[in-house]
Amino acid sequence: MTPTLARRLAAEAIGTAFLLVSVVGSGIMGERLAGGDVAITLLVNSVATGAALVAIILAFGEVSGAHLNPAVTMAAAWEGGLPWRDAPAYGAAQLVGAVTGVVLAHAMFGEPLVALGVQPRTGAALWLSEGLATFGLLAVIWGCVRARSSATAFAVGAYITGAYWFTSSTSFANPAVTVARALTDTFSGIRPTDVPVFVVCQFLGALGATLVFGWLVPSLPARAADVVQPHTGSVR
Repeated sequence: MTPTLARRLAAEAIGTAFLLVSVVGSGIMGERLAGGDVAITLLVNSVATGAALVAIILAFGEVSGAHLNPAVTMAAAWEGGLPWRDAPAYGAAQLVGAVTGVVLAHAMFGEPLVALGVQPRTGAALWLSEGLATFGLLAVIWGCVRARSSATAFAVGAYITGAYWFTSSTSFANPAVTVARALTDTFSGIRPTDVPVFVVCQFLGALGATLVFGWLVPSLPARAADVVQPHTGSVR
């Protein structure tokens, strides 16, 4: 039975909320336990986020595909895997879920429920980093879904864990995540004024990867409905 749009949106919202709980919560926990050691805090943050992401994709992928990311949704729609009319609703659900996840993480750790980020994240190096990080994320998704869709969740989790370390921006690679992280004044935060350029770079990176893989693999649209995970809400 194909899930209704309402069920798919609920899956996207809940899944994205748990993603932000893992990003922000592990950042807070790492900061509190690491005694000021930023490297250890980043290690905790990256491993927890990558591991949680695998579990979240596997849990919600059957319902909505577990995009959890407006850039991924845009890419899927571009290749015909999701009706364009559904894409804005997916993005809104992801954004609501992301903000909810930040609030819940703050509540768990006794932080103010909303506190604007003050961490500066700007400059050409970080903008390039976000574009490349999101390009790489979509490359992993498109590359895996074509032939090894059962491995996509694990590949995405591994990629995000690694990208925390090999990008200067620590690989936000997700517009909804970026907006929500502007609402936390903790390790994972970002200044609200730095958000717009990050988001533009992320969408450009996702589009770039989709265009490249559309050229490399002309049959890609036939598998676009299976992004990130094959699901009964597919349009095929």
